[in-house]
Amino acid sequence: MLALDDPLWGSLQHAYGDARDVPVLLRALAASPEPQEDPEAEPWFSLWSSLCHQGDAHTASYAAVPHLVEIGGQFAGQLDFNFLLLPTAIEVARRTGRGPALPAVLGDAYLGAIARLPDLVSIHRHEPWDQAMLLSAAAAQAVAKGHIDVAEALMNLDDDWIGRINRGEVE
Repeated sequence: MLALDDPLWGSLQHAYGDARDVPVLLRALAASPEPQEDPEAEPWFSLWSSLCHQGDAHTASYAAVPHLVEIGGQFAGQLDFNFLLLPTAIEVARRTGRGPALPAVLGDAYLGAIARLPDLVSIHRHEPWDQAMLLSAAAAQAVAKGHIDVAEALMNLDDDWIGRINRGEVE
């Protein structure tokens, strides 16, 4: 895993340029990992907009994922669904051509973190889950097992789609 003080962050890219600010965001998340009610709450808002802007991944996205999984795994409280959904969205982007090639220097840590997403789900399985957490957990497990299309479908489910499916309105 790329250390947060590694100078390589400056050569990695996110949606807005170089990724020197990502370690600051990850440190802020580690200091306050509790679920947030406001979807624009920091640091999640900046992490999403930088690392998976409009569904695209970047080299900094790959470096951040192991940190997200580690922070989520170490947190003893109720997990914010973004700990599962952001790594899942980044892997879907990578696997569907909406991200650059995975740099070799980041590969082992990144792929290992994706493989550990089901462990993160398991660690937090006894907590109360709302629909967002349930869908994120299911999508994370799908992406970790290589079912990219299923993960992407789960990420796109919302109340409207679920209702339409249940009423048989989707062909």
